[in-house]
Amino acid sequence: MSLFIGLMSGTSLDGIDAALVEIREGDAPRLVATHDTPMPETLRDQLWGLCHADRLAFRELAAAEDAFCRLQAAAVEALIASSGVEREAISAIGSHGQTIEHAPRGHDGGPAYTLQLDNPSLLAELTGRSVVADFRRRDLAAGGQAAPLAPAFHEALFRTPGEWRLVLNLGGFANLTLLPPAEDERAPLGFDTGPANALLDAWHARHRGGRFDAGGAWAASGRVDEALLERLLAEPFFHLPPPRSTGRELFHLDWLQGHLQGGEAPQDVQATLAELTAASVALGVEMGRERLDAPPAAVLVPCGGGARNPDLLSRLARRLPETPLLPGEDWGWPAEWLEAGAFAWLAWRRLAGLPGNLPSVTGAAGPRVLGGVYAS
Repeated sequence: MSLFIGLMSGTSLDGIDAALVEIREGDAPRLVATHDTPMPETLRDQLWGLCHADRLAFRELAAAEDAFCRLQAAAVEALIASSGVEREAISAIGSHGQTIEHAPRGHDGGPAYTLQLDNPSLLAELTGRSVVADFRRRDLAAGGQAAPLAPAFHEALFRTPGEWRLVLNLGGFANLTLLPPAEDERAPLGFDTGPANALLDAWHARHRGGRFDAGGAWAASGRVDEALLERLLAEPFFHLPPPRSTGRELFHLDWLQGHLQGGEAPQDVQATLAELTAASVALGVEMGRERLDAPPAAVLVPCGGGARNPDLLSRLARRLPETPLLPGEDWGWPAEWLEAGAFAWLAWRRLAGLPGNLPSVTGAAGPRVLGGVYAS
């Protein structure tokens, strides 16, 4: 039995999720303890500025990286204290870092790249534990999209004999995993379906303030603008075959603004954005089923922050009437902790010398051992 900590900060920039995971060879990973450390507003503003900067000074990057790493260390310390686990019992920390930009196809003919702000050397120094980090670029080097990486973890948790399953992560962006039955020789399929909370949060912040639309209440008060939805769904990304991944480089408020005609009620735009997430997920499910010649899945497991949004879940249920939505809690994994858990599991894979990617998901040339090790 080994204990690993996984750290995740998503595109919502709302905090550091820290998950303590027990891993036994041959068994599904078990969630032991969790801690959420909120992102200070000043750091959030710094990181947000980096995500949208055309030019920046290295000192700005270094300052944000240092503050982010120290917040990660604080999250680790709080998790250790609350769990009661001895520090020496923790084999390693898996740190995703903070994605600043993700361009797996490059820009304007340039090389593919993905940038996660992180300082694993400092994190190892501050916590006294070895750190595994920089998970994405090895897959990118092998010709993959470097995302999504969580489907390999979804397979370890949820693939089972006798039934097809779907796992849907509703973070800033939505990614979908299609899991064939365990006895089926076909590999899982996974890809980004489009925006989830990123546009919803940004539109809400612009018109109502605050970081997010709690429970989807504002979206539920609006009416879906079908003409706007049709224009949004015409975006070519939604119709690309997998492998595919995306981020704020494509889906941002300026992209949305380019599809508005003026005069739309803000709450109707919010409702339409929520419907866009549901509709693009449904398109992804249809695309995946066609690719794998699969029947309707027996269950869909929603995870990520959007899994706590009743309005969004009801829209998904209407779009996917053949597949019941069942929470990850039924398998011992609350919705918001799967991604942090994934990076604990990926750290274990790295130390064991085992591949962490799924070429059927990312499009990489083959299985690759992901991440670099920074000894304590």
